[in-house]
Amino acid sequence: MAIEKWGNEAVQELRTIIDLVRWGASHFAEANLAHGHGFDNPWDEATHLVLHALHLPHDTTDRIGNARLTTLERRVVVRLFRHRVLERRPVAYLTKEAWFAGLPFYVDERVLIPRSPIAELIEKSFSPWLTKTTSILDIGTGSGCIAVACALAFPEAQVDAIDISKEALEVAQVNVKHYEVEERVHLFQSDLYEKLGDHQYDLIVSNPPYVPNEEVPALPPEYQQEPALGLAAGKEGIDIVLRILRDAPKYLRPKGILVVEVGNSVAALEKALPKVPFLWLDFEHGGGGVFLLTAQQIEQNLEHLS
Repeated sequence: MAIEKWGNEAVQELRTIIDLVRWGASHFAEANLAHGHGFDNPWDEATHLVLHALHLPHDTTDRIGNARLTTLERRVVVRLFRHRVLERRPVAYLTKEAWFAGLPFYVDERVLIPRSPIAELIEKSFSPWLTKTTSILDIGTGSGCIAVACALAFPEAQVDAIDISKEALEVAQVNVKHYEVEERVHLFQSDLYEKLGDHQYDLIVSNPPYVPNEEVPALPPEYQQEPALGLAAGKEGIDIVLRILRDAPKYLRPKGILVVEVGNSVAALEKALPKVPFLWLDFEHGGGGVFLLTAQQIEQNLEHLS
Protein backbone atom coordinates (compact mmCIF):
# COMPACT_ATOMS: atom_id res chain seq x y z
CA MET A 1 0.00 0.00 0.00
CA ALA A 2 1.18 3.52 -0.82
CA ILE A 3 1.33 4.73 2.75
CA GLU A 4 3.86 1.99 3.55
CA LYS A 5 6.07 2.91 0.63
CA TRP A 6 5.90 6.68 1.11
CA GLY A 7 5.96 6.90 4.91
CA ASN A 8 9.63 7.85 5.09
CA GLU A 9 9.21 10.26 2.21
CA ALA A 10 6.40 12.00 4.08
CA VAL A 11 8.61 12.49 7.10
CA GLN A 12 11.29 14.10 4.94
CA GLU A 13 9.27 16.16 2.45
CA LEU A 14 5.99 17.19 4.06
CA ARG A 15 6.85 20.13 6.27
CA THR A 16 3.72 21.86 7.54
CA ILE A 17 0.55 20.89 9.37
CA ILE A 18 -1.56 21.40 6.28
CA ASP A 19 0.91 19.32 4.22
CA LEU A 20 0.39 16.36 6.53
CA VAL A 21 -3.38 16.79 6.74
CA ARG A 22 -3.64 16.80 2.95
CA TRP A 23 -1.30 13.81 2.63
CA GLY A 24 -3.17 11.80 5.25
CA ALA A 25 -6.58 12.62 3.81
CA SER A 26 -5.45 11.53 0.34
CA HIS A 27 -4.23 8.17 1.59
CA PHE A 28 -7.29 7.61 3.77
CA ALA A 29 -9.45 8.14 0.70
CA GLU A 30 -7.23 5.86 -1.39
CA ALA A 31 -7.51 3.13 1.24
CA ASN A 32 -11.32 3.44 1.21
CA LEU A 33 -11.54 3.60 4.99
CA ALA A 34 -14.89 3.48 6.75
CA HIS A 35 -15.77 6.75 8.46
CA GLY A 36 -18.48 6.40 11.07
CA HIS A 37 -16.94 6.95 14.47
CA GLY A 38 -17.31 10.67 14.97
CA PHE A 39 -16.11 11.72 11.50
CA ASP A 40 -17.68 11.27 8.09
CA ASN A 41 -14.77 12.10 5.78
CA PRO A 42 -10.99 11.57 5.38
CA TRP A 43 -10.08 15.24 5.78
CA ASP A 44 -11.60 15.60 9.23
CA GLU A 45 -10.02 12.34 10.40
CA ALA A 46 -6.58 13.40 9.18
CA THR A 47 -6.97 16.84 10.77
CA HIS A 48 -7.96 15.34 14.09
CA LEU A 49 -5.03 12.92 14.15
CA VAL A 50 -2.50 15.63 13.28
CA LEU A 51 -3.75 17.98 15.97
CA HIS A 52 -3.89 15.18 18.51
CA ALA A 53 -0.29 14.23 17.78
CA LEU A 54 0.77 17.85 18.25
CA HIS A 55 -1.31 18.33 21.43
CA LEU A 56 -3.19 21.22 19.84
CA PRO A 57 -6.88 22.17 20.16
CA HIS A 58 -9.05 20.72 17.41
CA ASP A 59 -10.09 24.15 16.10
CA THR A 60 -6.62 25.58 15.40
CA THR A 61 -5.86 24.32 11.88
CA ASP A 62 -6.88 27.50 10.05
CA ARG A 63 -4.64 29.67 12.21
CA ILE A 64 -1.49 27.53 12.17
CA GLY A 65 -1.88 25.36 9.09
CA ASN A 66 1.41 26.62 7.66
CA ALA A 67 3.39 26.00 10.84
CA ARG A 68 6.43 23.80 10.19
CA LEU A 69 6.85 20.58 12.13
CA THR A 70 9.98 18.97 13.52
CA THR A 71 11.12 15.62 12.15
CA LEU A 72 10.01 13.91 15.36
CA GLU A 73 6.55 15.46 15.13
CA ARG A 74 6.16 14.34 11.54
CA ARG A 75 7.17 10.81 12.50
CA VAL A 76 4.53 10.71 15.24
CA VAL A 77 1.84 11.85 12.79
CA VAL A 78 2.84 9.38 10.10
CA ARG A 79 2.86 6.56 12.65
CA LEU A 80 -0.75 7.34 13.53
CA PHE A 81 -1.68 7.45 9.84
CA ARG A 82 -0.08 4.04 9.29
CA HIS A 83 -2.06 2.52 12.16
CA ARG A 84 -5.25 4.01 10.75
CA VAL A 85 -4.68 2.61 7.26
CA LEU A 86 -2.87 -0.67 7.81
CA GLU A 87 -4.81 -1.80 10.89
CA ARG A 88 -8.06 0.03 10.10
CA ARG A 89 -8.16 1.21 13.72
CA PRO A 90 -10.78 3.89 14.34
CA VAL A 91 -9.44 7.34 15.16
CA ALA A 92 -10.96 7.27 18.65
CA TYR A 93 -9.03 4.13 19.55
CA LEU A 94 -5.81 5.75 18.32
CA THR A 95 -6.34 8.93 20.33
CA LYS A 96 -8.17 7.26 23.25
CA GLU A 97 -10.76 10.01 23.02
CA ALA A 98 -14.21 10.54 21.53
CA TRP A 99 -16.51 13.55 21.67
CA PHE A 100 -20.13 13.24 22.74
CA ALA A 101 -22.62 16.01 23.54
CA GLY A 102 -19.81 18.52 23.19
CA LEU A 103 -17.62 16.73 25.73
CA PRO A 104 -14.45 14.61 25.37
CA PHE A 105 -14.57 11.07 26.78
CA TYR A 106 -11.87 8.48 27.29
CA VAL A 107 -12.45 5.37 25.16
CA ASP A 108 -10.56 2.23 24.24
CA GLU A 109 -11.31 -1.16 22.71
CA ARG A 110 -13.36 -2.25 25.74
CA VAL A 111 -16.28 -0.02 24.67
CA LEU A 112 -18.13 1.12 21.57
CA ILE A 113 -17.08 4.52 20.28
CA PRO A 114 -19.77 7.10 21.19
CA ARG A 115 -21.70 8.31 18.14
CA SER A 116 -25.36 8.29 19.14
CA PRO A 117 -27.71 11.11 18.08
CA ILE A 118 -29.07 10.87 21.64
CA ALA A 119 -26.33 13.43 22.38
CA GLU A 120 -28.52 16.07 20.74
CA LEU A 121 -31.43 15.20 23.04
CA ILE A 122 -29.21 15.50 26.10
CA GLU A 123 -27.92 18.90 24.98
CA LYS A 124 -31.57 20.03 24.81
CA SER A 125 -32.38 18.39 28.18
CA PHE A 126 -34.92 16.13 26.44
CA SER A 127 -37.20 19.13 25.94
CA PRO A 128 -40.17 19.29 25.61
CA TRP A 129 -40.80 15.82 27.05
CA LEU A 130 -38.99 16.42 30.33
CA THR A 131 -39.13 19.60 32.36
CA LYS A 132 -37.40 18.27 35.44
CA THR A 133 -35.88 14.96 36.42
CA THR A 134 -34.32 13.63 39.58
CA SER A 135 -33.68 10.04 38.54
CA ILE A 136 -32.20 8.70 35.30
CA LEU A 137 -31.28 5.19 34.13
CA ASP A 138 -28.77 4.60 31.34
CA ILE A 139 -28.94 1.02 30.04
CA GLY A 140 -25.80 -0.29 28.35
CA THR A 141 -23.67 2.64 29.43
CA GLY A 142 -20.43 1.54 27.76
CA SER A 143 -18.01 4.44 28.12
CA GLY A 144 -20.47 6.20 30.40
CA CYS A 145 -20.89 9.08 27.96
CA ILE A 146 -24.70 9.17 28.10
CA ALA A 147 -24.77 8.83 31.89
CA VAL A 148 -22.16 11.54 32.48
CA ALA A 149 -23.68 13.92 29.92
CA CYS A 150 -27.11 13.42 31.53
CA ALA A 151 -25.67 14.12 34.97
CA LEU A 152 -24.19 17.37 33.71
CA ALA A 153 -27.40 18.35 31.91
CA PHE A 154 -29.52 17.62 35.00
CA PRO A 155 -27.47 18.76 38.01
CA GLU A 156 -30.16 17.67 40.49
CA ALA A 157 -30.51 14.15 39.10
CA GLN A 158 -29.11 10.85 40.32
CA VAL A 159 -28.03 8.61 37.42
CA ASP A 160 -27.81 4.82 37.50
CA ALA A 161 -25.64 3.48 34.66
CA ILE A 162 -25.65 -0.25 33.96
CA ASP A 163 -23.74 -2.53 31.66
CA ILE A 164 -23.30 -6.28 31.47
CA SER A 165 -19.59 -5.83 30.71
CA LYS A 166 -17.22 -5.40 33.64
CA GLU A 167 -14.57 -4.10 31.23
CA ALA A 168 -16.89 -1.42 29.88
CA LEU A 169 -17.68 -0.25 33.40
CA GLU A 170 -13.96 0.19 34.05
CA VAL A 171 -13.87 2.68 31.18
CA ALA A 172 -17.06 4.37 32.40
CA GLN A 173 -15.46 4.81 35.82
CA VAL A 174 -12.60 6.75 34.23
CA ASN A 175 -15.07 9.22 32.73
CA VAL A 176 -17.22 9.47 35.84
CA LYS A 177 -14.13 10.34 37.85
CA HIS A 178 -12.84 12.80 35.23
CA TYR A 179 -16.07 14.82 35.33
CA GLU A 180 -16.28 14.56 39.13
CA VAL A 181 -19.80 13.14 39.18
CA GLU A 182 -19.04 10.11 41.38
CA GLU A 183 -21.68 11.16 43.91
CA ARG A 184 -24.44 11.26 41.31
CA VAL A 185 -23.52 8.63 38.69
CA HIS A 186 -23.70 5.08 40.05
CA LEU A 187 -22.29 2.22 37.97
CA PHE A 188 -23.72 -1.30 38.16
CA GLN A 189 -22.79 -4.51 36.41
CA SER A 190 -26.20 -5.79 35.47
CA ASP A 191 -27.99 -7.64 32.69
CA LEU A 192 -30.49 -4.90 31.91
CA TYR A 193 -32.73 -4.30 34.95
CA GLU A 194 -31.50 -7.34 36.89
CA LYS A 195 -29.70 -5.52 39.74
CA LEU A 196 -31.95 -2.46 40.10
CA GLY A 197 -34.46 -3.69 42.65
CA ASP A 198 -37.67 -1.65 42.64
CA HIS A 199 -36.21 1.77 41.87
CA GLN A 200 -38.11 3.94 39.37
CA TYR A 201 -36.90 6.66 37.00
CA ASP A 202 -38.14 9.79 35.25
CA LEU A 203 -36.00 8.91 32.24
CA ILE A 204 -34.74 5.60 30.94
CA VAL A 205 -32.34 6.05 28.05
CA SER A 206 -30.44 3.43 26.11
CA ASN A 207 -28.21 2.91 23.09
CA PRO A 208 -28.21 -0.90 23.23
CA PRO A 209 -26.90 -3.47 20.75
CA TYR A 210 -29.12 -3.52 17.66
CA VAL A 211 -27.19 -5.21 14.83
CA PRO A 212 -28.60 -8.53 13.52
CA ASN A 213 -26.18 -11.33 14.35
CA GLU A 214 -25.60 -12.33 10.73
CA GLU A 215 -24.68 -8.76 9.76
CA VAL A 216 -21.87 -8.35 12.30
CA PRO A 217 -19.26 -10.29 10.27
CA ALA A 218 -20.04 -8.10 7.24
CA LEU A 219 -19.39 -4.81 9.03
CA PRO A 220 -16.33 -2.77 7.92
CA PRO A 221 -13.05 -3.63 9.70
CA GLU A 222 -13.29 -0.51 11.85
CA TYR A 223 -16.50 -1.78 13.44
CA GLN A 224 -15.10 -5.27 13.84
CA GLN A 225 -12.63 -3.85 16.35
CA GLU A 226 -15.43 -2.80 18.66
CA PRO A 227 -16.70 -5.32 21.25
CA ALA A 228 -19.22 -7.65 19.62
CA LEU A 229 -21.18 -7.65 22.87
CA GLY A 230 -22.13 -4.07 22.14
CA LEU A 231 -23.26 -4.75 18.58
CA ALA A 232 -25.04 -8.09 18.10
CA ALA A 233 -28.67 -8.37 19.19
CA GLY A 234 -30.20 -11.54 17.80
CA LYS A 235 -31.59 -12.55 14.44
CA GLU A 236 -33.46 -9.29 13.76
CA GLY A 237 -31.30 -6.98 15.87
CA ILE A 238 -34.11 -6.25 18.34
CA ASP A 239 -33.69 -8.86 21.09
CA ILE A 240 -32.30 -6.39 23.64
CA VAL A 241 -34.75 -3.63 22.73
CA LEU A 242 -37.71 -5.97 23.22
CA ARG A 243 -36.44 -6.88 26.70
CA ILE A 244 -36.00 -3.20 27.57
CA LEU A 245 -39.56 -2.47 26.47
CA ARG A 246 -41.14 -5.47 28.19
CA ASP A 247 -39.82 -4.60 31.65
CA ALA A 248 -39.81 -0.79 31.36
CA PRO A 249 -43.21 -0.28 33.11
CA LYS A 250 -41.80 -1.58 36.39
CA TYR A 251 -38.99 0.99 36.34
CA LEU A 252 -40.60 4.10 34.84
CA ARG A 253 -42.36 6.67 37.01
CA PRO A 254 -45.93 7.50 35.89
CA LYS A 255 -44.82 10.61 33.96
CA GLY A 256 -41.51 9.14 32.84
CA ILE A 257 -40.24 8.56 29.31
CA LEU A 258 -38.25 5.85 27.60
CA VAL A 259 -35.75 6.82 24.85
CA VAL A 260 -33.98 4.06 22.91
CA GLU A 261 -31.82 3.97 19.80
CA VAL A 262 -32.37 1.05 17.44
CA GLY A 263 -30.42 2.24 14.39
CA ASN A 264 -31.22 0.36 11.22
CA SER A 265 -33.53 -2.05 13.06
CA VAL A 266 -36.49 0.35 12.89
CA ALA A 267 -38.37 -1.75 10.33
CA ALA A 268 -37.84 -4.97 12.29
CA LEU A 269 -39.12 -3.36 15.50
CA GLU A 270 -42.20 -1.88 13.84
CA LYS A 271 -42.95 -5.23 12.24
CA ALA A 272 -42.67 -7.00 15.59
CA LEU A 273 -44.77 -4.38 17.41
CA PRO A 274 -47.08 -2.81 14.79
CA LYS A 275 -49.56 -1.42 17.33
CA VAL A 276 -47.06 0.34 19.59
CA PRO A 277 -47.12 4.13 18.89
CA PHE A 278 -43.39 4.75 18.61
CA LEU A 279 -42.44 8.41 18.24
CA TRP A 280 -39.41 8.44 15.94
CA LEU A 281 -37.34 11.50 16.72
CA ASP A 282 -35.75 13.89 14.22
CA PHE A 283 -32.27 15.34 14.64
CA GLU A 284 -30.78 18.56 13.34
CA HIS A 285 -27.28 17.13 13.04
CA GLY A 286 -28.05 13.81 11.40
CA GLY A 287 -28.78 10.33 12.66
CA GLY A 288 -32.03 8.59 13.42
CA GLY A 289 -33.56 5.35 14.58
CA VAL A 290 -34.35 6.70 18.06
CA PHE A 291 -37.83 6.29 19.54
CA LEU A 292 -39.58 7.84 22.52
CA LEU A 293 -42.46 6.35 24.46
CA THR A 294 -44.14 7.72 27.57
CA ALA A 295 -44.80 5.52 30.58
CA GLN A 296 -48.51 5.86 29.84
CA GLN A 297 -48.09 4.66 26.26
CA ILE A 298 -46.11 1.64 27.41
CA GLU A 299 -48.74 0.76 30.04
CA GLN A 300 -51.47 1.02 27.43
CA ASN A 301 -49.64 -1.42 25.17
CA LEU A 302 -48.50 -4.05 27.68
CA GLU A 303 -50.47 -6.76 25.88
CA HIS A 304 -48.40 -6.14 22.74
CA LEU A 305 -45.08 -6.15 24.60
CA SER A 306 -45.49 -9.41 26.53
